[in-house]
Amino acid sequence: MHNSTSPAGARAALTPGTLALVVGVLLVQLGFLLSYIGSFHNPDPQGIPVAVVAPRQAADRIDALPGHPVAPTVVKSEREARERIQQRKAEGAYLMNPRGDRDTLLTASAAGGPQAQALRRVGEQVAAAQDRRLKVVDVTSSGQQDYESLTAFYLIVGWLVGGYLLASLLGVVAGTRPARLSQGALRLAGVAVYSVLSGLGGAIIVDPVLHALRGHFVELWWLGALLVFGTAACTMALEAFFGIVGIGIAVVIFVVLGNPSAGGAFQKHLIPSFWRAIGDWIPTGAGTTAVRNIVYFSGNGLGVPLLVLALWAVAGAALLMLGSFRRREPSMSLPL
Repeated sequence: MHNSTSPAGARAALTPGTLALVVGVLLVQLGFLLSYIGSFHNPDPQGIPVAVVAPRQAADRIDALPGHPVAPTVVKSEREARERIQQRKAEGAYLMNPRGDRDTLLTASAAGGPQAQALRRVGEQVAAAQDRRLKVVDVTSSGQQDYESLTAFYLIVGWLVGGYLLASLLGVVAGTRPARLSQGALRLAGVAVYSVLSGLGGAIIVDPVLHALRGHFVELWWLGALLVFGTAACTMALEAFFGIVGIGIAVVIFVVLGNPSAGGAFQKHLIPSFWRAIGDWIPTGAGTTAVRNIVYFSGNGLGVPLLVLALWAVAGAALLMLGSFRRREPSMSLPL
């Protein structure tokens, strides 16, 4: 009897397919390290949108700060500045007092604690340069059970993990490519049911159970359902076209690239340009932004995030059906 643990058996197990999978896993692992450390190792404010109530000359000095940490827009009043923050057109505001030496900086820690802290440092730098004092007011803070406004990010990550794990399980158990269009449609229907339940479960956990994000149960439920469905549908579509490798591609998109760029631990204006450019267009970032805007900013600025999530869901479903329609190739089993 041939012994699989013998040198000959070991050589037989090291097929090109197995070797390719091992190399692929190594590349994903190294990409994970590069993406996370590359985006987080040196957070630096870059072009944070800020409303400024001050003479044009003072606003120009703020705009000329070394490294361009903020991008000021002059407004007429504190009320207008607050409205811009609430409408997600600005992340903070600098109010110069024309009748004294104490200015005010408005921040919104609900949009992310690190970003609010970065704005505070910039505001203190501006005030010190002009020999003025500074008062900091957090006009939209995160809840007492939502430290640094991180709950939105972890909620989205939990939903995403459920989406691509479900798709991966279906691929392993039932095959990566549905044999017929009807089977592809059946998978989508099953995923839709799962997505509704997953969205409901996440909303229950963050609202009535942990009280981390309170008062927006229904909105979060259906946002989670859309996110989970889109993630699962896209993962299944990738499996239909690339086989088991599609699971790795999904991990690269949603985790390796999506997590660091999502604005969770560090917001988009604190990370390097590559991650800042892609974050809004990946479900992780779009979902994180959507949750914060629903809970803390009266639903303002939801248009783009919801559109992004809907496009991923539609594209995933359409590509899965297209993959189901394609001629099936003989499956190749890979020895483990």
